[in-house]
Amino acid sequence: MRIAVLQHVEFEGPAAVADWAAERGFPLRLFQLHCDPTLPSLVDFDMLTVMGGPMSANDTARFGWLDPEIELVREAIAGGKTMLGICLGAQIIAKALGARVYPGSAKEIGWFPVRRTGSHAFFDGLPDRFTPFHWHGETFDLPHGATPLAKSKITKIQAFALGRRVLGLQFHMEATDDSVRALLKGAAHEIGHGAFEPQPDTILAGLNQCAASAPCSILSSIA
Repeated sequence: MRIAVLQHVEFEGPAAVADWAAERGFPLRLFQLHCDPTLPSLVDFDMLTVMGGPMSANDTARFGWLDPEIELVREAIAGGKTMLGICLGAQIIAKALGARVYPGSAKEIGWFPVRRTGSHAFFDGLPDRFTPFHWHGETFDLPHGATPLAKSKITKIQAFALGRRVLGLQFHMEATDDSVRALLKGAAHEIGHGAFEPQPDTILAGLNQCAASAPCSILSSIA
């Protein structure tokens, strides 16, 4: 399983996804688009993982690599590649599939429960309710033909699947202690005073929940 990871900012890397790949001996190649807009070719990977970032999937005029990235995602899905999108990555998959991406009713930052809303092999190892890490201000409509898998109090679609190979997650199932700290260091200025925007100390106090949202069961099913 050759994995290509598209990274959009320095402080949102593959984290637990990279750990999972290393444990299984899967080669992983990181494409840091904020440094170099070069994208992988379809023949270079079996699984494409699209990470998060503070930009919008609609910011194509601002980021020259975004339109080509969306097209790569569209071609990878059409080509039967395995696809995982996390946060912005899920929004990019949704946009590539023709769905609308737009601001949510409020920012959702920190540790908040989600509830499963659909049955799929991707989520077979997860309880009906669990508490992952969130950091997003935008959301999206369900892509045509996709199955909704989870929701939270203010976000109608927290996860969706398209067939057996494409999974979009609005929440950060890849979160580790280090990745949460890196996100806080790089983006704490985005935290306001909304009902779903706890301050950094409160977020750090919940780091023990990283292990509970470890991605092994999800990744093992998608791979």
